[in-house]
Amino acid sequence: MADLHSKKLPLYIADAFTKHPFAGNSAAVCLLPYNYDLENDKKQKVAAEMNLSETAFVKIINEGDTFQTGKQFALEWFTPVQQVPLCGHATLASAAVLFKDRKNTSEVLEFETLSGTLKARKLPNNTIQLDLPAYESHPVKGKYDKIVKIISNNLPVESVMLENSLNRNLLIRLCDSVTRKEFESIQTNDAELLSEPTDICGIIVTMKGSVKDCVDEEGNAYDFISRYFAPWFGISEDPVTGSAHSSLAPFWAPVLGKTTFYARQCSRRGGELHVELVEGRVLLIGGAVVVVKGEIHF
Repeated sequence: MADLHSKKLPLYIADAFTKHPFAGNSAAVCLLPYNYDLENDKKQKVAAEMNLSETAFVKIINEGDTFQTGKQFALEWFTPVQQVPLCGHATLASAAVLFKDRKNTSEVLEFETLSGTLKARKLPNNTIQLDLPAYESHPVKGKYDKIVKIISNNLPVESVMLENSLNRNLLIRLCDSVTRKEFESIQTNDAELLSEPTDICGIIVTMKGSVKDCVDEEGNAYDFISRYFAPWFGISEDPVTGSAHSSLAPFWAPVLGKTTFYARQCSRRGGELHVELVEGRVLLIGGAVVVVKGEIHF
């Protein structure tokens, strides 16, 4: 633990939603001791310095707790340009740092966040289960047509939905006729998207899986695949977005007639997620690997 009067704090980088280093989605994790105040502007500077899609700040909130023995922590997330209300992969990375490096003895960690209490459960197969909120979406027409056209690259669109959450993600489902190769070839123009006045925070693009071309290395079919873009938050494309699945699970459940999913996010790094919709919550299971351990100096 850092000395309360020091100007350095423990800092990690962990790759989330992967079992291997240099894959999945990277997040920085900064540990803050009890009664240690770090102003938001400094947190933002740390996030900008790390220049990853998210930097998480984990703080002890109960006097007498340590990062090894504590069960409840405060958790905040910052992109390189601003704070966000929910981030799944940085939550997974934070839990991995506590479980794997700090040897936290709890079976379940509770993170107090802007999106309520999120739980991370240690599983016996070296993975972690996240308990996130489920967000319903509603259909929208007209208002976002230009953004949909920019992001879809003229591929046929089945439906456009808007997420009912603080994140306000736009969810675009492409038609089943689109191939995985076409889906993965989508290229975005950040400048073009940023030139459009909008109230959304990010864009989820998704399509139904296919046994023809949407399978993993072992031949297991994905129920759905997705990509996520958030240039308004300084993220051109996020490698693997846990929070997007807070909307994807409720969206696909009635379409596919099921509540348990095997999904892939098709960014360059990519990642696979086991997803379950349970009583208004979304459970995500994934691995995470701590790849960097050090200190940040102020």
